[in-house]
Amino acid sequence: MGQHCRILQVVGYQNSGKTTLMEKLIRSCSERGWQTASVKHHGHMTPQKREITLKDSERHHQAGAFMTTVEGGGSLQLHVKNQTWSLPKLLELHKLFEPDVILVEGFKKESFPKVVLLRGEEDLELLQHVDHVLCVIAWEPLKVESSAYPIYHIKDESGYLNFILKEME
Repeated sequence: MGQHCRILQVVGYQNSGKTTLMEKLIRSCSERGWQTASVKHHGHMTPQKREITLKDSERHHQAGAFMTTVEGGGSLQLHVKNQTWSLPKLLELHKLFEPDVILVEGFKKESFPKVVLLRGEEDLELLQHVDHVLCVIAWEPLKVESSAYPIYHIKDESGYLNFILKEME
């Protein structure tokens, strides 16, 4: 794997824009010449439906990821069934392919740097359940008195992408 593999998580509730942000990050990392891999957490306790999960991982691939993985519901999208794969195990698997960057969609409880997507004030409680927050991207202005991390509006794409990529260098 070389000396350094960057790992970044993108977390948020359903329909908060995680996959779209993953596409933008994958594309941006790939444009910088970084070999980029992605891991997506299925997030549901039900078995994966191939046509649904392939849609997101295919979006990651089309954005430039050279390797994509989907885990959840007791399977790994390599058709390894009846086994739960932790994020550390998945990262070790990915590291065998020597990526420069591994972007992770989901796995809220893991302890890697995170970009947190919030649709609005109703999602603020998510920040109480995650650690290592790099920045927040919100769909609506948030009423937060002070913050240990920057908060971007979803439409400030150049602002948050520049910040995230600089932090990953």
